[in-house]
Amino acid sequence: MTDCFAARANARTLPLTPLTADGLAGWLKKQPKATATWVKGAAFEATPGSVLLLPGKDGAASGALVGMGGDDDIWSWSAASDKLPKGRYKLAREPKASTANRLALGWGLAAYKFTRYKGKPKQHPELVWPKNADQGAVAAAVEATFLTRDLINTPASDMGPAELADAARKLARQHKASCSTVVGDDLLKKNFPAIHAVGRASDRAPRLIDLKWGRASDPKVTLVGKGVCFDTGGLDLKPASGMLLMKKDMGGAAHVLGLAHMIMAAKLKVRLRVLISAVENSVSGNAYRPMDVVTTRKGITVEIGNTDAEGRVVMSDALALGAAEKPAVILDFATLTGAARIALGPSLPAMFCNDDGLAAAFAKAGEAQDDPVWRMPLWQPYNKYIEPNIADISNTGKIPQGGAITAALFLERFVEPDIPWAHFDIMAWNSGATPGKPEGGEAMAMRAAFEVIATKYAK
Repeated sequence: MTDCFAARANARTLPLTPLTADGLAGWLKKQPKATATWVKGAAFEATPGSVLLLPGKDGAASGALVGMGGDDDIWSWSAASDKLPKGRYKLAREPKASTANRLALGWGLAAYKFTRYKGKPKQHPELVWPKNADQGAVAAAVEATFLTRDLINTPASDMGPAELADAARKLARQHKASCSTVVGDDLLKKNFPAIHAVGRASDRAPRLIDLKWGRASDPKVTLVGKGVCFDTGGLDLKPASGMLLMKKDMGGAAHVLGLAHMIMAAKLKVRLRVLISAVENSVSGNAYRPMDVVTTRKGITVEIGNTDAEGRVVMSDALALGAAEKPAVILDFATLTGAARIALGPSLPAMFCNDDGLAAAFAKAGEAQDDPVWRMPLWQPYNKYIEPNIADISNTGKIPQGGAITAALFLERFVEPDIPWAHFDIMAWNSGATPGKPEGGEAMAMRAAFEVIATKYAK
């Protein structure tokens, strides 16, 4: 990430001039005739994300124009970061702090490359830090996004429950946090039966990951992540097409670790707890079965309508543990349902929330951070669709419609109604590349969540 920023300009640093389509004509009137002729001849219209190198008297580039949608357009800076040739650049004019942060964020997000299994990528162009940018905040946001993407992009062969726990421990060491795990049959001894039931079929032992940071006297903020490191569907086996991207089914866990990095790097005055249910949903002779009944940590019994609806089952134990200490807020992230993707598409996370004030804060933060969420209803009449005959609750609905809602209603049973709680049903994946968002694992609603925590809960 540091490769795309520079502390200072040098003799070869080129100035970047951002322009909107409406502002181009006025800018051209102030330029030498040769410059105006060059820009017009190149048919540069300052469309968002476009760039144009300007020639100097010696024939070398003397600067560049960057087309923008507006002063706070993050993604045009991502596009510029991708399109400009290797070199060092600076802003022709220093912007205000909020704009500086956003343009630096866009520039940094475009520098991501997943290189674990491939040769080094080409060197990325460098941007001299804008004077008014909050370098620490921007760097933490970019680093958190890269961490989240890296974890999701790593194949399940190298990102099982143990490796996910290692990533949490590494993050804990970086920020002087504590991190403990409950592994394998110890899950039964310590009352995490739902995590054990789903993960026991794999030879890679399931575990509960528990990271803690901050002073006990500060407001408690609890993050819960779904850490299904690979999902075959279990005995209700997925088809090949449905299994192809299931390395990303631990995307919720990746998100809470990325968000935790932002919180700890900013030293927010909160008592942070991160809980991850890390399992592989596999097939073997001891796999949990359709119509089994699983007793959860909270004592709620779950009838298994489908072993491929495992995420909500493993999350139930973590949510119950987190809710027991009555935090100020619980946020959970999960690649939970295809139904949410059908409703909102791949890049708009569905948010379910039991607190109107918290939901409103997320709507505001999502818009401000270019990290949107969309609230969906915890429609209580649909509880009837997850109430089976022989257990307290079913992990699948009785009807094919409303699957994201019934999944959220399932999770709601494990959080007391007086605890503000938001659940994010996310894709965690870009199916194609756009500026600042390469194909592959993606962080969604994470910057919005940090903004909400920083403004609403931190002392």
